[in-house]
Amino acid sequence: MLREFRNSNFFIKLSNWEFWPASIANLPLLLFWAWFALRSRKPLFFSAANPVIETGGLWGESKYHILQRIPKSHLPLTRFIPAGSTAAEALGKMQAAGLDFPVIAKPNVGERGFLVAKIESAQALADYVAHHPVDFLIQEFIALPMELAVLYHRFPDSRRGQVTSVCLKETLHVTGDGRRCVAELMQLSPRARLQADRFEKNFPELMSRIPADREVLELEPIGNHSRGTCFLNGNHLIDERLNAAFDRLALQMEGIHYGRFDLKCVSVEDIKDNGNFVVMEFNGVGGEPAHIYDPSYPVWKKYRDFYRHWRIIYRIHREQTRRGIKSMGLWEAMDSLRAYFNYKKQVENFAAAASEQSHPAAHGPQSTPAST
Repeated sequence: MLREFRNSNFFIKLSNWEFWPASIANLPLLLFWAWFALRSRKPLFFSAANPVIETGGLWGESKYHILQRIPKSHLPLTRFIPAGSTAAEALGKMQAAGLDFPVIAKPNVGERGFLVAKIESAQALADYVAHHPVDFLIQEFIALPMELAVLYHRFPDSRRGQVTSVCLKETLHVTGDGRRCVAELMQLSPRARLQADRFEKNFPELMSRIPADREVLELEPIGNHSRGTCFLNGNHLIDERLNAAFDRLALQMEGIHYGRFDLKCVSVEDIKDNGNFVVMEFNGVGGEPAHIYDPSYPVWKKYRDFYRHWRIIYRIHREQTRRGIKSMGLWEAMDSLRAYFNYKKQVENFAAAASEQSHPAAHGPQSTPAST
């Protein structure tokens, strides 16, 4: 019985901080916020760090609005699809922009992989439009080999900033042995096992597939922790060359001083040497130092790093205050938060009701040789 308990999903979640419910894992963060809010006498002090982004980027911000502040040289081709558009209109915008399948679809407002999907066909796009009646983005799928989350900040009167967190993302996958099916292979990995119910519901045909010996089958191309991606600590990669690469980009993003770039690249050296990378998304003050989700990272260090980053946000706020930049008002913030929660609830309810009638639009698996 003890062995069964230790192999249960409940024990996997209980014994690994990265799988704790956000309502529990984030409790110390409320204390950090309270401490700096008390010191600043401004509950929404963090909003001053990025005054051109709604709430500084903690909730309710427009992804498309933020992407427009990033130089096009670092962006995937992206099109905004307003709520109420038909599938034909969305497809027409894709074709007019020269976008081909697969593409990434994501709501204009959301976080933690909320309703993000890889769209493989016109039918899948039509399903996505039908299930998600909100403003959303269609984005070029970037097939570069490395995916990173890089947290960066720059103080308002400085031309030099600092990278304080590098997270290497390893998307959910299984390695075949030529005998066992995907469902069996997923049970061998605690991380994959936690995603098994979702795959059984959405991709039942995939679960019976038997990958070839040493075949690496990517199950989830969306690099979000909630989708089973493993986050690894890449802070050893931080140096002055990496700082300089992000300085060159961030100096072109007026009114933004703190946030995390979710990006793809050929290699970290290519970023350092040539400044080559593609930003899929930028998260403001809500952008966590994602390296802390590394399973081997001690819990006390996770909260230490959280505190250090909240202190950076507080220091940016303090400098912004000296420059006459005001934080968001409490009542304005409450209205914004209430509207955001209502928005998420409505979208989730609509998507859940629509999924009862048909499978949700999503991606298919991708396989690569084990040597890659």
